[in-house]
Amino acid sequence: MSMLMTVISREKKRNENMIIEYIKELETLPKGKIIPKSVNGKTYYYLYYRDGKKVVSKYIGKDEGSLTVIREKLTRRSQIEEIIKKLKEEKNQIKKLEAML
Repeated sequence: MSMLMTVISREKKRNENMIIEYIKELETLPKGKIIPKSVNGKTYYYLYYRDGKKVVSKYIGKDEGSLTVIREKLTRRSQIEEIIKKLKEEKNQIKKLEAML
């Protein structure tokens, strides 16, 4: 039984550390959605996101390079959010195992 508790304890610590690291990375990434706007036949891109109850729009620009970088960061953000969700589910399973032992 002692070996099993050691493994569960290590897994719990690993899980908690991973959640902390992913949350730190998540804080560095932009949130929101890219929305194009046409003005006088030209397309401009804005990043829309919520800040409390307020919707904020941030001008990205017309440059495809900066637009691509923002899109990649938003994609990474959604991947990390999914990973965190799975890690939290795993954390609940670990708690159940600890309660059984």
